[in-house]
Amino acid sequence: MARTLNLGILAHVDAGKTSLTERLLQLGGVIDEVGSVDEGSTQTDSMRLERQRGITIKSAVVSFVVGDVTVNLIDTPGHPDFIAEVERSLSVLDGAVLVVSAVEGVQAQTRVLMRALRRLAIPTIIFANKTDRTGARHDSLLREIADRLTPAIAPAGTDPVDVLAEVDDSLVAAYLDGSLTPERTRESLVTQTRLARVHPVFFGSAITGAGVPDLMSALVEFLPSASGAQDGPVSGLVFKVERGQHGEKIAYVRVFAGTLRVRDRVRFGDKDGKVTAISVFDRGPAVRVAAVGAGQIGKLWGLADVRIGDQIGEPRTHSEHHFTPPTLETAVIPDDPSERGALYTALTQLAEQDPLINLRQDGVISLYGEVQKEVIQATLMTDYGLAVSFEETTTICIERVTGTGESLEIINEGDNPYLATVGLRVEPGTGVTFRLEVELGSMPSAFFNAVEESVYKTLRHGLSGWEVTDCAVIMTRSGYWARQSHAHGTFDKSMSSTAGDFRNLTALVLKNALKQAGTVVHEPMHSYRLEIPEDTLGVVQPVLVRLRAFPLRSTPHGAAYLLEGDIPAARIHELERLLPSLTRGEGVVESAFDHYAPV
Repeated sequence: MARTLNLGILAHVDAGKTSLTERLLQLGGVIDEVGSVDEGSTQTDSMRLERQRGITIKSAVVSFVVGDVTVNLIDTPGHPDFIAEVERSLSVLDGAVLVVSAVEGVQAQTRVLMRALRRLAIPTIIFANKTDRTGARHDSLLREIADRLTPAIAPAGTDPVDVLAEVDDSLVAAYLDGSLTPERTRESLVTQTRLARVHPVFFGSAITGAGVPDLMSALVEFLPSASGAQDGPVSGLVFKVERGQHGEKIAYVRVFAGTLRVRDRVRFGDKDGKVTAISVFDRGPAVRVAAVGAGQIGKLWGLADVRIGDQIGEPRTHSEHHFTPPTLETAVIPDDPSERGALYTALTQLAEQDPLINLRQDGVISLYGEVQKEVIQATLMTDYGLAVSFEETTTICIERVTGTGESLEIINEGDNPYLATVGLRVEPGTGVTFRLEVELGSMPSAFFNAVEESVYKTLRHGLSGWEVTDCAVIMTRSGYWARQSHAHGTFDKSMSSTAGDFRNLTALVLKNALKQAGTVVHEPMHSYRLEIPEDTLGVVQPVLVRLRAFPLRSTPHGAAYLLEGDIPAARIHELERLLPSLTRGEGVVESAFDHYAPV
């Protein structure tokens, strides 16, 4: 039976990720000539904006064949503003290639990506690209990879016994008793790579093609093929949603188990729908088929209410963030006030394709950075004909509960306007949780559901207007009036509790409990790593103080100084803007979200 490998290509922006994708497609016989990112002629960057800017914005899927293995290649964005696209792809990968520039070396986004790949135990090969460029490094790059990404690397063409000995006891035993052979060493390397414990490193150039055939062979040797039963219950995950030419939704689904056929009725999230058409990827673009099975990626038509993150059929995974959520927000303003309704509709469709945009009714959206804002503005103009501007970008803060607070409203007592009794206690916690200290059978389940829904909704806007995180909400009291009817059988709302009573009262009680508990606003903090010429230290340090950066370490680093610490997310962009003039263009800064701190 043919095997399938769902492969992610990940990198810091400009490391040559899309060029590598083009070269793999050319070697796989999918295209005759390698496309150019600069000329906008690549296969996976199909958006007009991607071709104009020369960057990947949306993840794209294309396939090629190596031997008996069909490789579904997912080209992901490298720019940090589009990390949400990468996040969605990670959940469907069997393996990955992390591209590192042999010239620029390990960059900020490279480290963020590798941390996620290692945390999720995704088997990963590292490809050092741009070896044809002036300034390309080999030995020093390997040391940098070992120091800043992972020491568990096995450079191609070297003896990997030392690194394998750290993770394979049987290999050590074979070495000690003299039975170790090159074949046994290779077998161990394959096994440990597939277990994501060791990472082979290949050098080459996507532009010239040097080293890429070796990488191509390594994909099918070192990375695991997809597995899963073709029969049995269907289980899949929606990792991308796009709109077709006629506005219809198209869902990209990785099938983990079972087989999904045209005209099948499937459940996704809390909804269901009938699949009207299916495409799978076959030597390049997608082709129409009657079914998609375990291990494959398919495009599904017919699921009108589908959203990114929906699980198809049997639930398989819990939704979780692999990267930090957006820490910036802005309001989108139509140039023509009469187009406000059309703008909201357009933003709703964009939020379907990128849920972390987190659109609010007032037109406020969440962002990772300024480039993302430019892309949204251009997309609204080119795809929807809407000219827009933005309010000033601000930082998304959170609120955390500082103490314990309780509140109670009893049915038909005091100024309680609702036919419901709700008592709640709020206290600090990890994440947001809701639990009961009342008997589950003390009132209808619909009323408990209404309370829980209202708790989570109310916590989106705390005492200072920010989302409340890391708290436990406990229901301590409940009560209701049973359904009442007049003698002729009509429902009497004035004497009967409804879910709406509990929903509305919960919001009031929870706000009062929060006031008693108290909350403190926290702002997002980035950890920074700043490398500057030694003689600019005296100029840079006062600027860091002004930007409210908190230094943790300052160490000599050859002819440079390495500064590490924390800085408010709201100030990191200003540091990046000022750094070139402060350091004669020689300073390098990398940063990533680290934690929240009280404002």
